[in-house]
Amino acid sequence: MNMDERLEALTHSVELIAAMQLKTEKEIKRLARYVRVIVVDHEQRLAALEGGDEEE
Repeated sequence: MNMDERLEALTHSVELIAAMQLKTEKEIKRLARYVRVIVVDHEQRLAALEGGDEEE
């Protein structure tokens, strides 16, 4: 394998890693949105339970 082939292989590897990183970042953002929805739902349920105790 000559130097040009090595550089081409390295360039290809870096491009693949960059694409994988972008995909991973998108997936993390998507999961973070789900977590926020779950947290908000949980907080609303707790507030409803706490509010139910105050009515007595």
